[in-house]
Amino acid sequence: MATGSVKAVSLITGDSNVRGSLHFIQEPNGATHVTGRIAGLSPGLHGFHIHALGDTTNGCNSTGPHFNPLKKDHGAPCDNERHAGDLGNIIAGSNGVAEVSIKDFQIPLSGMHSILGRAVVVHADPDDLGKGKGF
Repeated sequence: MATGSVKAVSLITGDSNVRGSLHFIQEPNGATHVTGRIAGLSPGLHGFHIHALGDTTNGCNSTGPHFNPLKKDHGAPCDNERHAGDLGNIIAGSNGVAEVSIKDFQIPLSGMHSILGRAVVVHADPDDLGKGKGF
């Protein structure tokens, strides 16, 4: 880890037995690396987002919309036009475990558009990546 990196951890809890932890490290060049493991999911794709609010008192219902400080349209992580919180899909294997390893430039841990204090949401369904009628 380079000098000047910023770190954060998110603990994931959800319906049934969904549990996990994610580690965020923002390097000095601005990229944030997200790694971790989430268990208790149904096998397959699950939408993965940073939501605007950190309030989880009513589960995902109180986390607000996707984090979108630049007021862009929903999209895939590789799209120029996307919410900052659009992190695509994670894949849970047949054992219900998703291993997460992504790098993103739109989810800083410091500064004006920091994601600190916001909710990380793993959806039951896949994200349509801005190509359909889903989220």
